[in-house]
Amino acid sequence: MKLSVLGCGRWGSFIAWYAEKLGHKVMLWGREKSSHLRQLMSERRNDMLEFSQDTVFSSDLSRALEYSEYIFISISSQELRALMKDIPPSLLADKTIILCMKGLEEKTSLRLSEVTAEYLPHSSEIAVWVGPGHVQNFANDIPNCMVIDSHIEKTKKKLVHELSSKLIRFYYGSDMIGNEIGAASKNVIGIAAGILDGLGFTSLKGALMARGSYEISRLIKAMGGKANSAYGLAHLGDYEATVFSKYSRNRTFGELFVQGKPFDKLTEGISTAKAIVSLGEKLDIDLPICNAVNSAVNLGKSSEKIFSSLFLRNIKDEFYYF
Repeated sequence: MKLSVLGCGRWGSFIAWYAEKLGHKVMLWGREKSSHLRQLMSERRNDMLEFSQDTVFSSDLSRALEYSEYIFISISSQELRALMKDIPPSLLADKTIILCMKGLEEKTSLRLSEVTAEYLPHSSEIAVWVGPGHVQNFANDIPNCMVIDSHIEKTKKKLVHELSSKLIRFYYGSDMIGNEIGAASKNVIGIAAGILDGLGFTSLKGALMARGSYEISRLIKAMGGKANSAYGLAHLGDYEATVFSKYSRNRTFGELFVQGKPFDKLTEGISTAKAIVSLGEKLDIDLPICNAVNSAVNLGKSSEKIFSSLFLRNIKDEFYYF
């Protein structure tokens, strides 16, 4: 199998490295000014991974799109629309686009597959690759389980067959809405976890996990997905890597945010919090945790005041919506 990976950051580079390890032919694309791409082209390595001479690196987007019918995209979710606009539709014909990011478009609250679909010819297909896993762990042969989902069954089965290994066990997804919303919103829960750590309320992370997954299950259901997807690998299954891990950017951001310290790495949960709050308002869904995160990180309200009161809300049945 030949595949192209668009995005040479931490996760995009891993996808290229992983696919090459499985025996696939890979081209990894990055923008010409990318420091990540320059390092890869000159050293054939980054801070965590070493690449063989077989991996092709390129800053030529057309070349990367022509290289394979399978296009894996791993960039910032807020840059996806701009990337899709840059691609002539003719280069996307008969392609399978696999989205390997977790987020929602901030301005529209659209799922990333919905953004992508606006630019694809009818002959193209979309899949998503979501679930838990950090490059730091995979690079040290620590396995995990992930999900590939698509509306096209044969596409889903082809990708799972070609990408499964002892390092990553893939499951077939069955709910694009639930898996995309679950994967995006886990980053918001990750920020909440970091805020609790920063406030010294780490003991509340168990309650956060229980209430967070329940909160997102109701959002998924309201959007037309399957409520129990919130308890799958895309959301609850990703909590260990997001709520507790030292490698989680969203959790780290939340902790440093409370402490008034800067964090200059990509934190998808910031934009996703805005998008999810907007969805909650449109659908009239109570999303107290997502609202708390958005109020703290995007509206400048007191984290301590918001999160101290979050778990002291009006008394009600635990599963009052069921």
